[in-house]
Amino acid sequence: MSEVYLNGAFLRPEEAKVSVMDRGFLFGDGVYEVIPSYGGYFLRLEQHLNRFDASLAAIRLDNPLSREEWRTLLRRLIGTPPAADQAVYLQVTRGAPGSRDHLCPAGTQPTVFASASPIKPRRPEIAQDGVACITRPDIRWQRCEIKSISLVAAVMMRREAEEEGALETIMHRAGLVTEGAVSNVFVVKNEALMTPPNSHLLLPGITRGLALLLAEEHGIRYLEEPILLETLRGADEIWLSSSTREVLPVTRLDGRPVGDGRPGQLWQRMDRLYQAHKEQVRNGHV
Repeated sequence: MSEVYLNGAFLRPEEAKVSVMDRGFLFGDGVYEVIPSYGGYFLRLEQHLNRFDASLAAIRLDNPLSREEWRTLLRRLIGTPPAADQAVYLQVTRGAPGSRDHLCPAGTQPTVFASASPIKPRRPEIAQDGVACITRPDIRWQRCEIKSISLVAAVMMRREAEEEGALETIMHRAGLVTEGAVSNVFVVKNEALMTPPNSHLLLPGITRGLALLLAEEHGIRYLEEPILLETLRGADEIWLSSSTREVLPVTRLDGRPVGDGRPGQLWQRMDRLYQAHKEQVRNGHV
């Protein structure tokens, strides 16, 4: 990470400073977005920026930059020529007024931050062995469709998963699956692919949307419908999806095997489709 963007300037990371009065620091009052880049081309850039706009609108904060300004900023952060595959992080907070108060004074300038970092390649053994997850009640607030920087619940869930030897926590509310702490969830049962419908209880994942698009284009039957916790626990396959981890197979849930304990055939097909799409992005064909 040779430089970051902060409030109109490109700086070395150690030079970038934010006021201790910033509302992102004091209240978690802001939103963020993460956009993957392959070979200098962004994966579903417009969809990511649309979701960013929606999150800003939901917290009643005007987008401080135009769409073209964001595109220019992103292109600079990934470099020319671009470095290896990268994830660009965008964050806007409500700014840094002179005092701490739940109400923010009108006219406060938002804080705009962005950076890029390498995407770690998927470990080869994941395609062979899958990953482990645990399940826990969803303790978060009721506006999970907002990509808020207030992520303490996700931090708690990820830490608990790690303590249990798992990668991720899959959450449930009132007996229904919502999502992972940092991912969306898919279930395969009787050869049908299912995922919970978008609502205020989960983030409308961009990778989730791409997986459904690939399924539709290639004749994979899928349903967007509520998933019972019991259905999750009896699934033939479980997948996780996120922008930087793509689509991962879950082979152990709460210490028990999922299906036969190996990545399933439908996941293998989806992974081939996803990797082919990613290569199209890398070559500038999407």
